[in-house]
Amino acid sequence: MWVFEGFRRIVERFQEDVRAALENDPAARSAWEVVLCYPGVHALWLHRIAHFLWKRRRYLLARFLSHLNRAWTGVEIHPGACIGRRVFIDHGMGVVIGETAEVGDDVILYQGVVLGGTSRQKTKRHPTVGRGAVIGAGAIVLGPITIGEYARVGAGSVVLQSVPAYATVVGVPAHIARLGNGARPETALEHGRVSDPLASALEEIGRRCLQLEERLARLERRLAQREENLDVMALASPETGEEE
Repeated sequence: MWVFEGFRRIVERFQEDVRAALENDPAARSAWEVVLCYPGVHALWLHRIAHFLWKRRRYLLARFLSHLNRAWTGVEIHPGACIGRRVFIDHGMGVVIGETAEVGDDVILYQGVVLGGTSRQKTKRHPTVGRGAVIGAGAIVLGPITIGEYARVGAGSVVLQSVPAYATVVGVPAHIARLGNGARPETALEHGRVSDPLASALEEIGRRCLQLEERLARLERRLAQREENLDVMALASPETGEEE
């Protein structure tokens, strides 16, 4: 009986995965295109079956199916990882999700994302990604940290600490570029609109250095002019005293 109930839930998740791809990828033109041509969706489908087997202690079969998933789609998801509903993996190639990772509903992962562990202990060692979060291409999230709801992780970032809900982080290591106001972002992640406070601070330091260099140059010119004036005055003044 549990087989039929589990199969019914898996089919429902499959349908939601297709709708998530249609909603999040403007290049998707039809449901059939998603079903046939989206490796990120295929990876989720195979993982849902593997996870179903993993929870019922069919460990070897689950791992083998996960291995086939990696070979077929280029996405490596451990069958023990918990993946929520309506998750969308865009392009997919190079995505790695570890055993104790948890990915909430409506999350978007771009190609090359790694949800990795930092411990060899058999404990919670992979990230937890909150509902609606977006993790940009090539981002690496390490350890049992939490990416808050609707948070944004910029492409290529390396996240080593938890990220607050609605915040945007960028950089290596990642730092907060923007704190959210508690409202769900309208767009997934527009890197061109993300201001980097560290880069802004460095730019300001560079500007101040240029100002100081210009000021120093003016002072040096004034000092040189004063020395020239003193030399001229010394040459022009009559000699005093008598020679013996």
